[in-house]
Amino acid sequence: MSSHIRVFAAVLSCAILCAAPSAFSQASSSSTVPVTTTVTVLGPKFTPAPPIAKQDVTAYSGKERLNVTRWVPAQGQNGALQLAVVIDNDASQLGVGSQLSDIKSFINLQSPNTAVGLFYAMYGTVEVAAPFSANRAAVTKALRPPLGLASGESPSIYLSLSDLVKKHWPSGAARREVLLISNGVDQLDRGPESPYVQAAVEDVQKAGVVVHTIYTGGSIRFGASLHGQYAQANLEELTDGSGGYGFFEGITAPVSFAPYLNQLNTVLHNQYLLTVAMPLTEKETEKGKAERRALEVRLEERNLEVKYPKQVLVPGAPK
Repeated sequence: MSSHIRVFAAVLSCAILCAAPSAFSQASSSSTVPVTTTVTVLGPKFTPAPPIAKQDVTAYSGKERLNVTRWVPAQGQNGALQLAVVIDNDASQLGVGSQLSDIKSFINLQSPNTAVGLFYAMYGTVEVAAPFSANRAAVTKALRPPLGLASGESPSIYLSLSDLVKKHWPSGAARREVLLISNGVDQLDRGPESPYVQAAVEDVQKAGVVVHTIYTGGSIRFGASLHGQYAQANLEELTDGSGGYGFFEGITAPVSFAPYLNQLNTVLHNQYLLTVAMPLTEKETEKGKAERRALEVRLEERNLEVKYPKQVLVPGAPK
């Protein structure tokens, strides 16, 4: 073998050895974990959507296309739901108290495989009026008007929501959703970017909880003020981040909750369970640390509305 050939062979061997760690690193980072989330698909103006097939669904995290491993309607054996009805305890006694019959009807309409819990937000936590149960009579019996500003107000409705998902929510159903009835005011930070709102969004995303809201409004003067606009924006941030729906009637209290609750029923009956294979980052692979990652879901059918959480929790690699 000539000296030139020997030199070339040595250089080639060195290049292969030097590239090996990089190749191993890429192979390690290509490992995936399954992540499941709830996706709502509706037609125009809260009408039911036609059935969507798995092959018509694509999902992305950033620019990376994800492998969709499961897409099933949230019905029948796949339809189990834990639904928390959360009423802001400092909401208007008259405004919300007059809507209790509509709330009761909504709870009674839920499917047999739905466990409903009733909670009142107060003191930065939640009072468990009725734990999650399929016993509709027991839950509706616990309904009462909010106490108003005179007693039991929460320093931040968003602290109460975080407390609910972190401390009062049992394991179980794949679908975990909240109906939050509140004016959206954060008493701890009335500005446009409350850290308590942002923390609540992060907490519900980590817990895999979808939040729907009904804005209870207030006076016309409050609704038109900056604080009133910030309050509505808070609720919009919460619903948009979690994949839920926000129900509003301008800047004042709605005349009736019934139309909103009917629309929410349509939402709950037009959901899918989506599972994607999420690639692990180096940190998730080496340290087994869970992280939130961006999610985007697209459908082939363009005239449908699709709602999903903007970020999902990706568990670290199992040890």
